[in-house]
Amino acid sequence: MANIQKFIDYNQKILKKTLSYYIMHITVAMLVGYFVTGSLAMAIALSLIEPTVQAVAFFFHEKIWERNAVQ
Repeated sequence: MANIQKFIDYNQKILKKTLSYYIMHITVAMLVGYFVTGSLAMAIALSLIEPTVQAVAFFFHEKIWERNAVQ
């Protein structure tokens, strides 16, 4: 449990930014999905799957940028 807390403390800024990005992305994806399909159920499904994968990718993208900025 201490390792998880240390990870959260160390990455707090990136995790907050990732969460903000995730919420924004879900909202945009749901609106686009609804306008394209006309189905609320499909819009919700699309808005939860794709942004979740993107949020994980974004976190690692930020970690790589952070590591390269130090060098």
